[in-house]
Amino acid sequence: MRALCWEGVEDLRVETVPDPEIVNPRDVVLEVGLSTTCGSDLHFVDGYLPTMREGDVIGHEFMGTVAETGRKVESVEAGDRVVVPSFVGCGDCGYCLDDLWSLCDNTNPNPELQEPVLGYPTAGIYGYTHAFGGYAGSHAEYVRVPHADTNCFPVPDELSDEQALFASDAWPTGYMGADFCDIEDGDTVAVWGCGGVGLMAQQSAALMGAEQVVGIDRFPERLRLAREEAGSATIDYTAVDSVVDELKSLTGGRGPDACIDAVGMEAHGTGVQHAYDRAKQSMRLQTDRGEALRQAMVACRKGGTLSILGVYGVMDKFPLGVAMNKGLTIRTAQQHGQRYVPQLLDHVAEGEMDPSYLATHEFSLEDAPRGYEMFREKEDGCVRAVFEP
Repeated sequence: MRALCWEGVEDLRVETVPDPEIVNPRDVVLEVGLSTTCGSDLHFVDGYLPTMREGDVIGHEFMGTVAETGRKVESVEAGDRVVVPSFVGCGDCGYCLDDLWSLCDNTNPNPELQEPVLGYPTAGIYGYTHAFGGYAGSHAEYVRVPHADTNCFPVPDELSDEQALFASDAWPTGYMGADFCDIEDGDTVAVWGCGGVGLMAQQSAALMGAEQVVGIDRFPERLRLAREEAGSATIDYTAVDSVVDELKSLTGGRGPDACIDAVGMEAHGTGVQHAYDRAKQSMRLQTDRGEALRQAMVACRKGGTLSILGVYGVMDKFPLGVAMNKGLTIRTAQQHGQRYVPQLLDHVAEGEMDPSYLATHEFSLEDAPRGYEMFREKEDGCVRAVFEP
């Protein structure tokens, strides 16, 4: 089959690779319908996440049709259209039973690659380095899905492929970030980043009852989507002297009740601190540029909540004293997709949200390297490049 493979830093190629096969009787093989880029993919494309190997098939946000099932699969059958969360859950360990799916104890076969850094391994994830299991990814014609009864969610007939696609990763990540904020009537929620996850966090916060949602970014097309699709107020951080002051102005001096970081380790910024971050990152003395996260910590009101969705590694100058002295609650995780997917599909079916507008550019699988280039460089307002094998 044809698949998009990692061949080195900034080098992606479409190659012919072996077809996936049933390995365990609880597996299915899925014929990929649609798959899409994710900002966290850029971290290993740019060389900030180790343990990639030449020839690894990448991609972790996808939906498709079941092509083959193992003999112990009970909940789906060949021909079913399903969406699959990006993290692999076993469904039986204590973390899965507690709805903490990205922390599954049983789906990462390479715990020794994470334990020296994290202490304990996370769950596995499709197409996302060998430290996260080394699973083949979804930018391919077919993909193997382990523990299918736990990880495959049937898509209602009335939903399009595009509507289902983003329930795999971008939407549950953003939805989880809003859920972490324990939103009450009258709250203001500020979201750093107006990419796919940031837009989904903004819409989800409004759906959960936030009175005011503010999206922060620098790209006009993304800020426009935040206003028109998510209904957010917006701040172009390159056009103001201080984002913190702007947020104070929007909240009567109080500050946002909750701040969501939907940017992560490759945050853009301005000023001396951003230059410092870029210099250290370029010399591999740290993996992260923390401008967005630091700004969110300072902007959040006293006693507020900081929800961190962006992917991070090793950050210098993390202002822990800001969180401690202001009494902030910090909540963070990789997305627990299996917890949220059923209600997300219900939101679409009931007309409450439609994430399909995130698919701003569509490509064939053969043109996937060009799709990543556009996504990485934010060309032509690219929010998500979607691939159809």
